[in-house]
Amino acid sequence: MEGVRKAFPGVVALDGVDFELRAGEVHVLLGENGAGKSTLIKMLSGAHRPDEGRILVDGTPVRIHSAQDAERLGIATIYQEFNLVPELSVAENIFLGRQPRRFGLIDHRRMNADAAELLARVGVGVDPRTRVRELGIARLQMVEIAKALSLDARVLIMDEPTAVLTTDETDRLFRIVRTLREGGVGVVFITHHLEEIAALGDWVTVLRDGRSVEQVPAHTDQDELVRLMVGRSIEQQYPRERGDAAPADRPLLKVAGLTRDGAFRDVSFEVRAGEVVGLAGLVGAGRTEVVRAVFGADPYDSGTVEVRGRALRGHDVGAAMDAGIGLVPEDRKGQGLVLDASVDENLGLVTLRRATRAGLVDRAGQRRAAARVAERLAVRMAGLDQRVGTLSGGNQQKVVIGKWLLADSKVLILDEPTRGIDVGAKVEIYQLVNELTASGHAVLMISSDLPEVLGMSDRVLVMAQGRIAGELSRQEATQDAVMALAVKDTEGSHGH
Repeated sequence: MEGVRKAFPGVVALDGVDFELRAGEVHVLLGENGAGKSTLIKMLSGAHRPDEGRILVDGTPVRIHSAQDAERLGIATIYQEFNLVPELSVAENIFLGRQPRRFGLIDHRRMNADAAELLARVGVGVDPRTRVRELGIARLQMVEIAKALSLDARVLIMDEPTAVLTTDETDRLFRIVRTLREGGVGVVFITHHLEEIAALGDWVTVLRDGRSVEQVPAHTDQDELVRLMVGRSIEQQYPRERGDAAPADRPLLKVAGLTRDGAFRDVSFEVRAGEVVGLAGLVGAGRTEVVRAVFGADPYDSGTVEVRGRALRGHDVGAAMDAGIGLVPEDRKGQGLVLDASVDENLGLVTLRRATRAGLVDRAGQRRAAARVAERLAVRMAGLDQRVGTLSGGNQQKVVIGKWLLADSKVLILDEPTRGIDVGAKVEIYQLVNELTASGHAVLMISSDLPEVLGMSDRVLVMAQGRIAGELSRQEATQDAVMALAVKDTEGSHGH
């Protein structure tokens, strides 16, 4: 790609980018959300056309105006959101639109045999006749790769393929990518996981604000990659600022003996104004279940939740919100946002009731407040009317947090606040946490990213098997200490 430029209303997505890919190499495309990675690959897949610049394949300028054009040139793209038809079988999905025919009819036997061979190549044991909707995410990923192989792709573009995979599945994916590379396929690989770059890549092109900043070898030091991505070094990746004032004596949030059969037992803790309490543990330890109960989203069998000394009615989100609790859920797309609504409307979701007088909403006041919060959070957007679903992950997360800032929530619960968010936006979210605690709010943060928990928490609570296995002060909290508690058998041998 030479000097490629693409603008959308209100934003220049790519500004004269150069990018080259050779046969038999894995070229990593690195950059923050909004740096232009998606726009770049959408030009190669035929979803967008460049306003300026040109694309050459084998040295010849080409026009890629549709997915069919890309397919003819041997370019296959695997997006984060899979392009598969749930009701069709795996084989039908792989050969969609180009099923083998015999006497004018689809030759199912041959199609299934060909599909089985491709699935064997990517090392996934799925019957080609299985309906796609019955497959888990990792297998869907492999079906997408088999589909790309069936196109005999010379260029394979993978957009964050490991975001949803376990370690074992990622290893398998890497093996497949290496095999493809040995077979002369050029792979464009987008990832947020810096450790994957050296493991898989040959070269890295770093995009920043729609420009290609630099092309460097894949074994380049991670700190240097971060510096290229965000234009500043991240000496301080977790900039936790602790005020001089000790946390208040009286807890803002006090949870005592919270129990729900089969989920968590006898959970007690306090969070004071001005502090960040980290909630660590392995997946399935019950962390999300506990905070959903505290927020009133789920019921519990016994125990109490108090905010500023006043007991909260259980299983009542309205009461929790009125008391000043806010929850930024782990699944921001499914539970934290209305994707089709505007930034403005999403920011106002929590305060709508309060802004209503005699059945009328003070829209102008709501909008002024939304504009202030969006500016304070540096939400990158075309304007308040932009649909939230079209923002990058980091900016969506800022909108979810922003709606609670507007509501002036005193206790903010953050569940995996930076999952799937790039380095630059993470730092902005950490700074936001600092501002909140400095102004007397309390933050309870669940995170599976251990360095993040250790870097940002004033105290760490560790959960294991539905109980609190222990509490560590900032000084005591090391990766080893947290893990030792996280794997603790809290039930002991005496059972319940």
